[in-house]
Amino acid sequence: MAKTAVYAGTFDPITNGHIDVIERSLKIFDNLVIAVASSKESLFTAEERVDMIKEATKGMNVEVEAFDGLLVNFVKNKNCNVIIKGLRAISDFESEFQMAHMNRKQNKDIDTIFVMTSQKYSFLSSSIVKEVAMLKGNVADFVPKAVENKLKGKFK
Repeated sequence: MAKTAVYAGTFDPITNGHIDVIERSLKIFDNLVIAVASSKESLFTAEERVDMIKEATKGMNVEVEAFDGLLVNFVKNKNCNVIIKGLRAISDFESEFQMAHMNRKQNKDIDTIFVMTSQKYSFLSSSIVKEVAMLKGNVADFVPKAVENKLKGKFK
């Protein structure tokens, strides 16, 4: 039986750090559902983020879908019981640790696995990428090409 996990986030936008976590998670799981959290305060719409992720993960065993509401409900509806969370630094761990415990309280059958991003992406976040792009800086090393183009379009 194929083992599937859910990798959730806002991915506003997806970065090479996210791609690194996806690739490394696929070494552990057969399939990955990338769950794009709807966010009213995002630069890109949920649909745009889903499209960018689909483009960036072509050829990988992933399904990409936007969701609203509690992540544990989404995970349960996907007949899954594992959430993947990427970590860049110790500072990420504290909030993700709290969220993992809250998710576990909501549904005791769902576990969270933390995947540390590669060191070369440990400084990278969607927020910093958006700021650099907004200020007309070069983000080519930080995001897939399709995302770089979308960022340029947003900040013309």
